[in-house]
Amino acid sequence: MVDSKSRMIDSFALEPRAMTPDDIPLLHELSVAVGWMHRAEDWGTALRLGSGIFLTDEIGRPFGSAMWFPVADDLAMLGMVITTPRLQERGAARWMMDQILSQTGSRDLGLNATRAAFRLYLSLGFKPGLTVWQHQGIVTDSPAPDPQVRPMRPEDRDAVHALDSRAYTAHRRQALDLLLDQSTGTVIEEAGLITGYALCRRFGRGRVVGPIVAGSARDAAAVTGPHLAANRGQFLRIDTRETGGDLVDLLNACGLQAHDTVTTMALGNPRPVDPDAHVFGLANQAIG
Repeated sequence: MVDSKSRMIDSFALEPRAMTPDDIPLLHELSVAVGWMHRAEDWGTALRLGSGIFLTDEIGRPFGSAMWFPVADDLAMLGMVITTPRLQERGAARWMMDQILSQTGSRDLGLNATRAAFRLYLSLGFKPGLTVWQHQGIVTDSPAPDPQVRPMRPEDRDAVHALDSRAYTAHRRQALDLLLDQSTGTVIEEAGLITGYALCRRFGRGRVVGPIVAGSARDAAAVTGPHLAANRGQFLRIDTRETGGDLVDLLNACGLQAHDTVTTMALGNPRPVDPDAHVFGLANQAIG
């Protein structure tokens, strides 16, 4: 007999379980099985920022996962969604997402959809937006330094938080503080004001640069440049919605070609846009 919280798939039952740090080995096993580059440590970061469920069978084997990350009282991101083809074919992916959506309340929601999950999110009412381009590879070159760019200092935190809040239309204090603690950073300073920043930290096969927040593509490229230089000869990843311009030209010139894409999708009210604080690079595709 299967209870109302379980679902029969073929001849076995899947049961949703709340994620805990003790589950990281199973979650890492699940992400490796679908070709994700996340390390166990990256799952640990996700669990510090959000909460989620994953599906296991009667003997504890993992079959699917989904998380949500509260950005603000009126905004959340969905991520770390793994849906195997077997789940999708039998409706279990929709069942899993219905359960995670029941936890997000009335918040506006955002996510980045893989091709495999795109139709699932459409069925849930999400509207497609811009494409996110995953640039990655071994850094082969680095640009000349920009005199307005310098390393981030501890005393810059308040200014970086203020700029980030404008770009993301929410004060992401917990998420940004955790990323700052794990990262090296650069800022662009004009007339004593910080108008752009970029963070770089360990992730997956190497390092990821993001968020990248600036007022222009030229400034975004400038704050990204030192991270390319510091990681020359190493594997680096940058996720961006930009399709051209100074930042994309820089990435291509330094060996970081577009490798894959996902689609930004949203459910709820449109978020306002600040023309002087734009998100040029994501921290990763799960948490924005």
